[in-house]
Amino acid sequence: MGAGHAHRLYVPGDSPVHRLPPQCKIVAVLAFVLLVVATPREGIWAFGLYAVLLAVVAATARVPFLTVARRIVIEVPFVAFAFLMPFVANGEKIGVLGLRLSESGLWGAWNILAKGTLGVVASILLAATTEPRLLLLGIERLRMPQLITQIATFMLRYGDVVTAELGRMKVARASRGFEARDVRATRVLAKSIGALFLRSYERGERVHLAMVSRGYDGRMPVTHDVGASAVQWTAAAALPLAAALVTLAAWMVP
Repeated sequence: MGAGHAHRLYVPGDSPVHRLPPQCKIVAVLAFVLLVVATPREGIWAFGLYAVLLAVVAATARVPFLTVARRIVIEVPFVAFAFLMPFVANGEKIGVLGLRLSESGLWGAWNILAKGTLGVVASILLAATTEPRLLLLGIERLRMPQLITQIATFMLRYGDVVTAELGRMKVARASRGFEARDVRATRVLAKSIGALFLRSYERGERVHLAMVSRGYDGRMPVTHDVGASAVQWTAAAALPLAAALVTLAAWMVP
């Protein structure tokens, strides 16, 4: 990826969270999510404390609340599934607002909503405070296989290129009077998808040959030092350590 390529999920800033090495933030978020998942669903107060911890991180990183709120919409399909659980789950029924709902379904819905939402918010904060190319470098620092990181790098870099190509094809169809009004448009759209695949494949071949001719050996050159000091690891550990205390208390308190 070029140094000037910025992803729309990234919120530029110079906060202490932004300055942490990417591998530190990845480990911290992963540990936090695992601790949230390990929390008993009956510990409702614990999930409130987890939300407070994430709010502190967002405030420290200066990520606007509205930005997080807009991006959390991605979990809407899971929310819809969770709302259906009390109606379709088996078990003892209880009355809620005049409706007969499954008690186990209500607990299951709460479990999905609470843990899923906290995990999504943690991921949103990670993406908002870390550039995608640095995230990939951090994953590589954590000994992820290079083949996977290279594939992810090219997907990230050329996803926008393919999307732009799709937009140009849409404009070309519209300029020729095409409108997808009914099923008859499926044939034209299918041909467009096929053409897009062929163009992307041919572009990939040309890019690969160009890179090999310039010395590409399967690994992208590293232009940023993403090493982490003990102080930075300690700072990143603040979130999972606080979450670990909450998790422990949730298991101990009936």
